[in-house]
Amino acid sequence: MNMVPDNLRYTKDHEWIRVEGDAGTIGITDHAQEELGDIVYVELPKPGAHLEQSSSFGSVESVKAVSDIYCPVSGEVAEINEGLADSPEQVNDDPYGKGWLIKLKLANVAQLDQLMTAAQYTEYIGSES
Repeated sequence: MNMVPDNLRYTKDHEWIRVEGDAGTIGITDHAQEELGDIVYVELPKPGAHLEQSSSFGSVESVKAVSDIYCPVSGEVAEINEGLADSPEQVNDDPYGKGWLIKLKLANVAQLDQLMTAAQYTEYIGSES
C-alpha cells in the first residue's frame, strides 16, 4: 500500500508539496517512485529560477525511464536537495523526507486549492490501476 501523508497536497503528475508559511517543499510521491523503479539520476533547476505552475522543472531518471517533474505551484526556487547528486536513491528510500527535490518560495498561495488532498490523491491512484 502506498504511503500518502495527510499534511501534503498532490498533483495528477504525482508530485507533492508541503507548505510552511510562504514556502513549499516539493518531491515525487511514493507511488511515483514505485512506478519508476530504481532512481539513478535527478536533474533539478538552479536556485533563483522562477517556475510556473504545471511547468516542468527537472527530471527523474530511473533504470526504466526518464520522467519530467512538474511544479505544483508557481514560485522561485529557494533551495535544491544537493544530496540527490550523490544519492539519488533517497527519492526511492524516503520520498517524503530525505528524498525531497526543491524548496520554493510560493508566488500564489491560492494555487494550492487546485491540488488534491491526500484522500483525493489516494482515490486518484486507486482509479489509475
